Amino acid sequence: MSIDRIVHSAAGTMILASLALTRWVHPNFVWLTVFVGANLLQSGITNWCLLSRILRKLGVEDTGATCGL
Repeated sequence: MSIDRIVHSAAGTMILASLALTRWVHPNFVWLTVFVGANLLQSGITNWCLLSRILRKLGVEDTGATCGL
């Protein structure tokens, strides 16, 4: 699994989990959704992502395959 796929999976999981928490636990969990969305926007603009950097330092192999290629 490539670093890009791990990052996208983690972001999607965080968004879905925070929406569920917002619905069934407390409305303030929507701020977690806002934070993840803002982080995705920042990553798209600057091409820098903390999670991908951490994964590289942990030795996750970056295969470069994205979008099923």
